[in-house]
Amino acid sequence: MAAHLFAAKDHAAVYQKYRFPPPENLQGVILSYLEKKKVTSFHLAVDVGCGTGQSSHLLAKRFEKVVGTDVSEAQIEEAKRAAHPPNVSYLVCPAEELPFEDRSVDLLTAFTAAHWFDIPRFMKEVDRLLKPSGCVALSTNTLDMRLHYKGCSEKLTEIFREVKGQLFPYSNEKIKFVTDDYKAIFDSLPFQDKERITEILDKLPMSVADLMGYIQSFSQYQTFLKAQPDAAKSLIQNTEQRILETMGVSSRETKLELCTRHVCVLGYK
Repeated sequence: MAAHLFAAKDHAAVYQKYRFPPPENLQGVILSYLEKKKVTSFHLAVDVGCGTGQSSHLLAKRFEKVVGTDVSEAQIEEAKRAAHPPNVSYLVCPAEELPFEDRSVDLLTAFTAAHWFDIPRFMKEVDRLLKPSGCVALSTNTLDMRLHYKGCSEKLTEIFREVKGQLFPYSNEKIKFVTDDYKAIFDSLPFQDKERITEILDKLPMSVADLMGYIQSFSQYQTFLKAQPDAAKSLIQNTEQRILETMGVSSRETKLELCTRHVCVLGYK
């Protein structure tokens, strides 16, 4: 895993504050899959690459025990510091070396994380850990995002895409898994019974301030910030000003919608 991209404490703090949990429609896809496969054991869920833990919380409603894992100590520190359900715990470990018994896991998930892993080694762990009739769900938001606010949605989306275009040169090579909608990850999953869903759409209300924080949580932005701190900070300031002017408002607490598209790879052992 490209662990260094998420190791910094400042990045972990931004991640905790501005990263949103898996949206409702994505959650629905995963829960429907469990129902379709008639999963009856809900003892242990492992959320790999959990970051600061937003996704792990959601699993706590269904499973007796949830363990979130991440290779970044800074991310896990933030996860432990934040309020979380009593049946959720966190471990620092690589995705390719998970400290669980063979055939002990009912559900293994990775939300916006699997593309950072060493895929062949991670898939061996998935096969080793899942119980017979266990499930895996690997999902990510895509680069296909739009902004919506009254009559200026197209202009706002254009600004957002310009920002992503400026940050794209700072992308890690692992982004290729996202740009192909997780097809390579789907092909690598060592189960016959599997599917890939590519059109999971959601709308997330957020303030302009939260949108700026979300952009700063991107690994590309953090790489840009290290390389050119002044230019990176100017990008955020100028983008916020352009968005506020386009919306015709002055308050950065004004709400707009971020329209997202997620993909999800699902498998049944």
